[in-house]
Amino acid sequence: MRLVSAAALLASLGFAAGCRQDMQDQPRMFPQRGSTVFADGRSVRPQVLHTVARGQLYENDYFYTGLMNGKEADMMPFPVTMQVLARGQERFNVYCTPCHSRVGNGAGMIVERGFKPAGNFHDAKRLAEPLSHYFYVMTNGYGAMPDYKAQVTPEDRWAIAAYIRALQLSQNAKVSDVPAGAQVENLSDVATRLGEPASYAGPWPMPSTAVYGPPTVGIAAGAPAENPPKPAGKNAVSGAAAPARPSGARP
Repeated sequence: MRLVSAAALLASLGFAAGCRQDMQDQPRMFPQRGSTVFADGRSVRPQVLHTVARGQLYENDYFYTGLMNGKEADMMPFPVTMQVLARGQERFNVYCTPCHSRVGNGAGMIVERGFKPAGNFHDAKRLAEPLSHYFYVMTNGYGAMPDYKAQVTPEDRWAIAAYIRALQLSQNAKVSDVPAGAQVENLSDVATRLGEPASYAGPWPMPSTAVYGPPTVGIAAGAPAENPPKPAGKNAVSGAAAPARPSGARP
């Protein structure tokens, strides 16, 4: 009997331990559901005016927008180190090379699949752009290019912009840019030493599968330079007068 009583007592204690009164059993507000507690009938309290969420102060406007007094500027918001360039190269290779290629000449892999050539960072137009222009385009998109602000953090966008400048220098460098005492090697010799054919260091031709609109003028970094402006009222390919578009038709 004593054993039976002890077992029953242990069982009772076990059942009692399972009867809990945690927060899930307490009255609470449900998101987006009405309430009679507050005068406005809402359970969710509106944010206090002029409050800023943690991490969203954005004290440095140029760092987050790429604009200074509403204009692009040719400067970085923080010092550029080799670590910054290495990070920019890594992010560039992940997000930018499918369209712009690893040398930034607009002959990426999707161009080989029949897509329109992307922007060539080595043509005269883009060489003249201020550095924050690339940050601004990555943030807001441009033409057929979507924005990448959801995929790439602001700091990484600046790192990519700095690396684009390094790419531009790599394809347009002069002997005078080399520091005194530094050894200069021919790229074809470097390619041969690494086990590649000498032609590996030559220009990268644009694939024949690339889709063009207007005719291109000039070559930069092995790819067509910026397209000339389309003549007003003319068909970009044939030069014939463009057909009239009905009122209200989509462009």
